[in-house]
Amino acid sequence: MQRSVLKLIFCCLFLIWESTPISVAGDYSFSGYIKSYLYLFHPPTVGDSSGAHISPSPEALWSNRFRLQASYSPGTRMRLDAAYDVAPRIQSEGMARNPLLFGLIDPFSYRAVDLDPDLYPSEPGVVRHFALGQNLDRASVTLRFSSADFTVGRQAIAWGSARVINPTDVLAPFTFETLDTEDRIGVDAVRARIPLGTLSEIDAGYVFGKDLDFDNSAFFARTGFHAARTDFSVLFMGFRENLLLGFDVARPVGGAGFWLETAYVFGDTLGGENAEVQENYFRASSGVDYNLTGNTYGFVEYHFNGAGAALPHDYVKRYAELAYTEGSVYLMGRHYLIPGLVWQYNPLVSFTFQSLINMTDPSVFLAPQVEYNIAADIYLGAGAFVGVGRKPDIGNVLEPVVLRSEFGGYPNIYFASLRHYF
Repeated sequence: MQRSVLKLIFCCLFLIWESTPISVAGDYSFSGYIKSYLYLFHPPTVGDSSGAHISPSPEALWSNRFRLQASYSPGTRMRLDAAYDVAPRIQSEGMARNPLLFGLIDPFSYRAVDLDPDLYPSEPGVVRHFALGQNLDRASVTLRFSSADFTVGRQAIAWGSARVINPTDVLAPFTFETLDTEDRIGVDAVRARIPLGTLSEIDAGYVFGKDLDFDNSAFFARTGFHAARTDFSVLFMGFRENLLLGFDVARPVGGAGFWLETAYVFGDTLGGENAEVQENYFRASSGVDYNLTGNTYGFVEYHFNGAGAALPHDYVKRYAELAYTEGSVYLMGRHYLIPGLVWQYNPLVSFTFQSLINMTDPSVFLAPQVEYNIAADIYLGAGAFVGVGRKPDIGNVLEPVVLRSEFGGYPNIYFASLRHYF
């Protein structure tokens, strides 16, 4: 019954889209892009009980994304948005057998119903060298009124002023090593945005999870307002029967920018079966950024992850806890420092350097990149993610790998990218 209701909603959105003639007066846009990423993954060296070291074979992945997106406004009251991706990829066989990164986040978990993501092969889990995926990433109708804007359908929803790690973004966040962060993953939602004045609003909605079940879904109410040159926002959110209270502040300080984003999660407080055994945790990100010169921008951010572990041998155990299974947390430790620098060498070439530092291990995930605008709407890039820290050891049957640091257990990732927009 629930699945049928959502199918009816999407059918209505499709009929509205199809029944609106493109030839009538209105604002219509059509665009897209092709992105291609070539990766080489070099897994970390692992030590055994005899003191020897095992170096796993490198793995390769060629990932592509072809996206078409369209928007149409027949008048000032309505806008329709749609976007569809096709994603072919070629990979070495070892990529299908073993995940190389810990804490992978399911980006499509807040969708009630969806297209089959696997066009080829049709059976999941049998990918060897070639796969073809698809993603209906946008399908929404926005209705504009003087008092509020309402959006129904698949859309992007995200908050937070932090530059790298957003504690309040639990619906479809990006991990640090994600390269393609241009478009947020679409979620199925009903959303209302009510303006309260200049730079102030109330933002509220309901996000549908799998099969419309409440324990797979989310709801939120967020207010944002501006006062004394400062942007404030307060977020009240329920997700998968957990409660999140968030606070965000951003303002200029001298010639720099400052931000503080916090979230406190009360686990299983909205009717969960384990409500008597709560797993509460607190996360926060704070930092400053500054234009050092006319072509150089820098920032530094500190992140506290209250869901993480203080010692490396407890890292893997954390992945069975609520913050990781439901709260989209993926970092293992507690204290992180994230400095970043962007240098515009000339109008066509830019260099970026970031690092994610676990201050307790200690270990570092370095991320240098370079990008060249080789022609109009065509960009060529290259870079790496390099883990520095104590390497893992071989464990036992219950714990096959014993981590001695967080990023020492990450693979080194080398990549080249090509992006073309049209």
